[in-house]
Amino acid sequence: MKKPKPAPAYHHGNLRAGLIEAALALLDEGGVEAVTIRAVARRAGVTHAAPANHFRDRKALLTALATGIFAKLAGRIAAKLAAARGGREARLQVFADAVTGFALAHPHRYRLLWRRDSLDDGDAGLQQAMDAIYDRLVAELSEDGASSVSADSRAVALWSMVHGYVALRLDGNFVALRDARTRAPRQAAIVMALIEGIGGAGKAKPKR
Repeated sequence: MKKPKPAPAYHHGNLRAGLIEAALALLDEGGVEAVTIRAVARRAGVTHAAPANHFRDRKALLTALATGIFAKLAGRIAAKLAAARGGREARLQVFADAVTGFALAHPHRYRLLWRRDSLDDGDAGLQQAMDAIYDRLVAELSEDGASSVSADSRAVALWSMVHGYVALRLDGNFVALRDARTRAPRQAAIVMALIEGIGGAGKAKPKR
């Protein structure tokens, strides 16, 4: 019989990182409800009181976890955009694909990002991590001076549509299908449809 693997021995300097790692594993396994201070301490192999040195309560722990997830998503988006080819419409598609792909691959992580009841909206680190993604999207839309609405409004439109589709997929209301005309994955096709309106790809209006 194999002996049980000993719990990791964390030094004070890396206990916070170890707790975040344990919380992320619990999140992936059981969703937000599975991430409790006691469960995280147990997974990290420390006493139940140890997390208090780094997180005052469960909301602080979840906020730190969400901040890290936002940062990883922002990095994924940046990497995809850096490798993108084509104009603004193609880049917006890449942005949407990056968000959708992340959400479908890591559903519990994505759901946590929007759990306002579980996160501290006043946390500066969380706000900065969220703004990094939103500001990047606004920047991708800001060059279209011909639009009748602001880049912020168009960013909200694109983000809302992508988030709505992802939420419906994660809840089992939609399944993975392809567009009958383009044969593109449905998540790509609906972004194309919206971009035709907000990304400047629509047909020009006839002159009067």
